[in-house]
Amino acid sequence: MTTFHELPSLSSDKPPSPLRLSPLLRDLQTRAPICKVRTPAGDEGWLVTRHAELKELLRDERLGRAHRTPATAPRYVQNPFLDMLITDDPEQARAVHAEMRSLLTPNFSARRVLDLMPKVEAIAEGVFRSFVAQGPPADLHGQFSLPFSLSVLCELIGVPAEEQGRLVAALSRMGGLDDPESVQAGQRELFGLLVELARRKRAEPEDDVISRLCLKEPSDERIGPIAAGLLFAGLESVASHIDLGVVLFSLHPEQRDAALGDEKLMAGAVEEILRSAKAGGSVLPRYATEDVEIGGVTMRSGDLVLLDFTLSNFDERVISDPEVFDITRSPNTHLTFGHGMWHCIGAPLARMQLRTAYTLLFTRLPGLRPTRPVEELQTLGGQLSGGLTELPVTW
Repeated sequence: MTTFHELPSLSSDKPPSPLRLSPLLRDLQTRAPICKVRTPAGDEGWLVTRHAELKELLRDERLGRAHRTPATAPRYVQNPFLDMLITDDPEQARAVHAEMRSLLTPNFSARRVLDLMPKVEAIAEGVFRSFVAQGPPADLHGQFSLPFSLSVLCELIGVPAEEQGRLVAALSRMGGLDDPESVQAGQRELFGLLVELARRKRAEPEDDVISRLCLKEPSDERIGPIAAGLLFAGLESVASHIDLGVVLFSLHPEQRDAALGDEKLMAGAVEEILRSAKAGGSVLPRYATEDVEIGGVTMRSGDLVLLDFTLSNFDERVISDPEVFDITRSPNTHLTFGHGMWHCIGAPLARMQLRTAYTLLFTRLPGLRPTRPVEELQTLGGQLSGGLTELPVTW
């Protein structure tokens, strides 16, 4: 008699809190470095659970955004924006990825990020004043973290303040799951807004990403999706880490106070928050374009591979006492920003934003603290991003 084993389902995975691995992910990580799972979209995929294998696969060019039949490729989630990134040509996928990095990387150089610091600090100050005027109590996520992250990205990319409301609404629709018509409508609106901005900046350039892209890319229609990708990747991820960093500092006031008094410790705190603030669920879906043997399994050409950047940060084989928050952790080998060809080009800016936010918030509001236990905080449902819906705080 044949026995059929039900695959572990990621759609039923409910973590006890945003800061703790779910029992399912902990069990899978204990079981094997590569595990076959059922995705939230209902398809089969390989989840990479451990640090060494994830790091190796992030350098492996046999994984990419290519599948021989994109229309029938297995999905991690149902979202047309992710679907449009899949091509049927592995070489083309690699070339497009390399081209995008080449176009965008100069905009995030150490010099450019350093030059942005006064603007980032001024934006933080402005958002902070508005936030304080509305409370306490207040919603840190909706009244500080998200507006701060949005304003910095828009300053960098070149989106005027008067267009930011439309942009946020379109981004929210684009990130939806299981409602293709709404996602596509949001995508059309966002791309249209950014293409129109590119046309205006081509005529009257300024010191921003869209203007610089206009010097290298002749098509306004191509610039729109590139700028949209930056917004999509950077907005919620930074806001989420501001939120959860505030929660972690509130749970560890002695480490918060030490970080506020020492720039080196604050830099270490930022890295430890990046490592531990999201316990799994930050998945980069990719496809094997050839058979790949790793971790005792063979992933066949066309298989879906789920690269979870934050699950690997809790791998005890590499991170000692991963559940412990320790701003002096050294080395801190987290993979939150990816690695190799998939390393986040915006990492220097994100680090600066986090450092700025924590320093401002806790220096000016030393009594800042959540009003709910971490176990009661809710994460966004039905969205690609997995940040908090709100973070009620007082001071």
